[in-house]
Amino acid sequence: MSGSERREQLIHISRALFAEKGFDGTSIEEIAATAQVSKPVVYEHFGGKEGVYAVVVDREMQKLLGMITEALSAAHSLVKLERAALALLRYIEESSEGFRILVRDSHAASGTGTFASLISEIASQVEDVLADEFAARGYDPKLAPMYAQMLVGMVALTGQWWLDVRKPGREEVAAHLVNLAWNGLTGLNPSPSITATSRAPAVPAAKQPPRVTSEKELRELEKAREKELKEAEKARQRELKEAEKARVRELKERERLLKEAEKERERLLKEAEKAREREERIRQREARLAERAARLEQVDHPD
Repeated sequence: MSGSERREQLIHISRALFAEKGFDGTSIEEIAATAQVSKPVVYEHFGGKEGVYAVVVDREMQKLLGMITEALSAAHSLVKLERAALALLRYIEESSEGFRILVRDSHAASGTGTFASLISEIASQVEDVLADEFAARGYDPKLAPMYAQMLVGMVALTGQWWLDVRKPGREEVAAHLVNLAWNGLTGLNPSPSITATSRAPAVPAAKQPPRVTSEKELRELEKAREKELKEAEKARQRELKEAEKARVRELKERERLLKEAEKERERLLKEAEKAREREERIRQREARLAERAARLEQVDHPD
């Protein structure tokens, strides 16, 4: 085995061990024993465990970064987003060991480590894309870095989750990711799908067919999206009107009940007043009768 072949063998073996056990759980002895060589051979090629780990990580980062960069070269923003999501998921599907190495010792949100560095590099590329898109749509381009972090973080963390579950399939996960990022919560498509332009395998630039069809498809997608937004807005306005009508009906009903309660209170007050007046008349009558009786008693029994 030549020196270059031995080097590749050691990289391949180390990659599998790092993916399974992590950096701390892997030893030079284990790498050498698996490759059936002595430890000095590993030291000769890489200088130690850190050296071979750095080579493995660098290769995985360059591979994933290259796939994402190629995806972001698409002309339309929707296709860029679709292809970037598909690229990450395809890398996870085809290079699960490499992705495990990148994320094992450094969570995407930790701010340090290899995966965070990779995410930062991808976000810087997405930032440029978003800045142009924001400027074209009248948004503040200064917000692009923040939105880039949000977008890349969402895709990256979804990829970490999908690494183990693998359900649903790659294209379906990408479709739902793009659905949330592109449409937002208020305009979610209940049955999202990846466009045919993104689904088709990439063709080298020199062999690409004319873009008329894909551009036409993208224009139709934009029109369909605008139609969906208008319909969603109409539905929202209808819901608001119905809610307003219901609120008015409720207020009128409350007002009617209050009026009825007020009438009932007034009726009870009047009845109470009448009862009081009757009691007063009875009292006065009894007083007059008592007075008359007293006078008759004086007539019958004068002093």
